Amino acid sequence: MVKKVAIILSGSGVFDGSEIHEAVITLLYLDKAGASYQCYAPDVDQHHVINHITGEDTGETRNVLVESARIARGNIKPVKALKPEDYDALILPGGFGAAKNLSDFALNGAGLRVQVDVLAVAKAFAEAGKPMGLICIAPALTGRIHTEGARCTIGNDPDTASAIEQTGAVHVNCPVDDIVVDEARKLVTTPAYMLAQSIGEAATGIEKLVNKVLELA
Repeated sequence: MVKKVAIILSGSGVFDGSEIHEAVITLLYLDKAGASYQCYAPDVDQHHVINHITGEDTGETRNVLVESARIARGNIKPVKALKPEDYDALILPGGFGAAKNLSDFALNGAGLRVQVDVLAVAKAFAEAGKPMGLICIAPALTGRIHTEGARCTIGNDPDTASAIEQTGAVHVNCPVDDIVVDEARKLVTTPAYMLAQSIGEAATGIEKLVNKVLELA
């Protein structure tokens, strides 16, 4: 039976949206594993738009769903349309969009709030006991999605780990090529570009994450 996975994207581009390498690698390994997937994104304005050459705020306004459609080749739906009962698992790639558009972790750290539609969907997956994969900085949302004590990783950055633990999650240091699995909650996390120095390094951990999520599904 083909396993169906929902992917939530957060824009297009590491500094203000989804990390494109992480998103594409995730889709690639899902396809190679014989799973099907559907991309979603919240239909909201981005926190801001960054020029990825200069790193400066352009002052533009862009829509997270519209920008995410670039990665999904147009095959994308708003998060409000995501029905957890239609899927076996959920995966959130990283990129600053996870901390700026899917949540405000980049601004408020341990006091973060998760975008209302994303939070409702993610909690529904968690409460249904369906596996979830969080990549790169996306595990910062763990404490808002899962019950207290959920184990996750963003690699080994002490400040980020401390902020995550203040939300009730438990941070576990992890190398770039590995994953942390909370078996009880069916939660799988990997550092990816929180640590990766190349696309190959990021891919190794993401492949393990995808395969473990599918195994748990």
